[in-house]
Amino acid sequence: MDLDRSPRSPAPRITRINPDQLHKPPGYHHITIVESGRTAFLAGQCPVDISGALVGADDIAVQIDQVVSNSAIALAAVGAQPGHVVRSVVYVVSDDTAVLAAVWRRLTHSVIAAAFTTASTLLGVSRLGFPGQLIEIDLTAALLDKAVGSGEREHDR
Repeated sequence: MDLDRSPRSPAPRITRINPDQLHKPPGYHHITIVESGRTAFLAGQCPVDISGALVGADDIAVQIDQVVSNSAIALAAVGAQPGHVVRSVVYVVSDDTAVLAAVWRRLTHSVIAAAFTTASTLLGVSRLGFPGQLIEIDLTAALLDKAVGSGEREHDR
């Protein structure tokens, strides 16, 4: 069985597993176990700038770079790093396997590449929320047990 344990430094304890009885996936793991108590569920990160405007209409490379940037900002806002991601789902407006593979390659060579070594799903879809939007990334990250993060907050009461 292929095991990958995260470092013992100040990071959530994450173990990634590829059981011997399942196929060896290309660069990600079938199972991710989080042994810490706090989890951040990031909303789908879209290729929009700080003003909410779509970036790179119909240009997948520009849109990938924007969702990567937005994802890095969102992770940092809660004190997480790409290696703390325990689940990723990537939505791409395409049914072309060559396009999907190119998107995956660009993501796995980006500054958040470690986010895609975990339990991951890549989906070709027919449409996303913004006209001209070609990609969206949904990430879940394990957090340290202490409270961290910055930005606007709304607490349940």
